Amino acid sequence: MSLYIDIEKAFPDFKLSVQLEGHREVIALLGGSGCGKSLTLKCIAGIEKPDRGRIVINGETVFDSDKRINISPQKRHVGYLFQNYALFPTMTVWNNISCVIRKPRAERHSIVENIIKKFQIEGVKNLYPRQISGGQQQRTALARILVSEPRILMLDEPFSALDTHLKWRMEQEISSVLSEFDGVAVIVSHDRDEVYRMSGKVAIMNNGNIESLGAKEDVFGLPKTLAAAMMTGCKNISKAEKLGDFRVKALDWGVDLETALPVLDSVRYVGIRAHHFKQANAATREGNTFTCRIRKIIEEPFERIFMFSFNTGEELGSDLLYEVSKDVCPEIDLNIFALYVPPDKIMCLE
Repeated sequence: MSLYIDIEKAFPDFKLSVQLEGHREVIALLGGSGCGKSLTLKCIAGIEKPDRGRIVINGETVFDSDKRINISPQKRHVGYLFQNYALFPTMTVWNNISCVIRKPRAERHSIVENIIKKFQIEGVKNLYPRQISGGQQQRTALARILVSEPRILMLDEPFSALDTHLKWRMEQEISSVLSEFDGVAVIVSHDRDEVYRMSGKVAIMNNGNIESLGAKEDVFGLPKTLAAAMMTGCKNISKAEKLGDFRVKALDWGVDLETALPVLDSVRYVGIRAHHFKQANAATREGNTFTCRIRKIIEEPFERIFMFSFNTGEELGSDLLYEVSKDVCPEIDLNIFALYVPPDKIMCLE
């Protein structure tokens, strides 16, 4: 069970250029609005036609610009969960699910009843989409996709319309479905936490291109580009210039930083995650230890966020964020406030 994509599609002010391959895994497309995530899904499904390239699903070429192959969406057998669920408003839940099954009536009835029970929507099976909740609509749409026996699954922002409590519940249910699916699933999202929990491979998309691609632990642990760092949640980013093989200057913060990995000539930014700082003694001479000036303290239910600047004796640079659990650090002596950044937590970005 596999998916291969190598496509391009140009618009007057935007160009999509995507190369992606997957085998029996969950792949997440993570990126901001307008970066091309949903457009990529539409090209795979056959709703949009690329200008050039190839799309292969489970060994079958469904699009090839050179060979003039462009199989219709109905024949691609792609399970596509739209953001608005795309249920038929004049059909009941039962009929919405039943209408995609091409099997004898008795067998179809058994399939629908089983999937309705699995998704716990027995109580609303005779109601219409307008009469059920958003979560029930989503379950119905996903049930309809699964009974159609798709070769790949694609979910476009599957939880964007749900409240926090229902979103968590539905995420667990869909994760269970994905774990049982014997094929490639592609999830589109701008939520980094959701992506990390649900996928095994992550593609960071920016301006129509995939900037970073790999196992989620690698993409989140050591992003290589500015877009990848921002999309994976890095809140502290400064323009930078290389000073040496293991030294970089953070121009916006006014400090030099030691790194664990070699600094490439292509470095343009440096990033530090807000939870990677460690409290230190102001008298410590260890590298990457800085006295700080607090600008503001933000109280959250379980964390304390410090907005600060490095106190280098010169003009203070732009603010940084330091996040710490209240259980770990209930109070901090603001008169002796120093932070240490381990060299292996410094991210040099292109």
